[in-house]
Amino acid sequence: AAEAECVNLTATPTAFRLALIQLQVSSVKSDNLTRACGLVREAAAQGAKIVCLPECFNSPYGTNYFPQYAEKIPGESTQKLSEVAKECSIYLIGGSIPEEDAGKLYNTCAVFGPDGALLVKHRKLHLFDIDVPGKITFQESKTLSPGDSFSTFDTPYCRVGLGICYDLRFAELAQIYAQRGCQLLVYPGAFNLTTGPAHWELLQRGRAVDNQVYVATASPARDDKASYVAWGHSTVVTPWGEVLATAGTEEMIVYSDIDLKKLAEIRQQIPIFSQKRLDLYAVEAKKP
Repeated sequence: AAEAECVNLTATPTAFRLALIQLQVSSVKSDNLTRACGLVREAAAQGAKIVCLPECFNSPYGTNYFPQYAEKIPGESTQKLSEVAKECSIYLIGGSIPEEDAGKLYNTCAVFGPDGALLVKHRKLHLFDIDVPGKITFQESKTLSPGDSFSTFDTPYCRVGLGICYDLRFAELAQIYAQRGCQLLVYPGAFNLTTGPAHWELLQRGRAVDNQVYVATASPARDDKASYVAWGHSTVVTPWGEVLATAGTEEMIVYSDIDLKKLAEIRQQIPIFSQKRLDLYAVEAKKP
């Protein structure tokens, strides 16, 4: 019995608390950083072990803002994230910031571990270039360059896969992450008042059910006076496709207890991974 007890103590924890910070982003970078770190501390005090900030949390969202707010990584914003991750002993998914590197700009998510170390840097792979006549036209590629690598990191709970906003629309990315053993996919994102009501929740539930993973999104809070109005509604979806938790439009923290036993049960009940017809089709990574 004593032996079994020892085994249990070192077993992988099967549940943990996730927090999504739906930050109200202003045009003052220092203020965004201060308030983001304050909310991270609050989430950690409520027992969150993985905390996620929204896309473009230190800057207004827009092609004219990206060059003005861009920083190196490491730089001012990521230094603050590293410090608060270490202080709170959490995994911190730093939403995204405009990153400058060798004359190019990227929309980049930096992740920090409980010791404050940079674990991975995800540069948005799919740039948001859309044109819905009379509703919304946006061209991220005017100022940003796309990243070109997959981004996962390990925690004591599970492996996590990262995407940013428009990356959520691409089922292949989520499938690669599932193949690589991710059980949670996190997408900091800022959908808008056209695509938000139509697709935001639908896409998350689709990615979750197709891959039998938890999916979480962190959006900025809505600011009706901004040039780009974010949808809000930061959300967590289970591998069964249920919405576990969701925000409204205002600044708030969304908490969700992630149960990996439930994920294992779903995969056992509906064993799609062992039933794929790899003789007929495949989704494969072309890069590591």
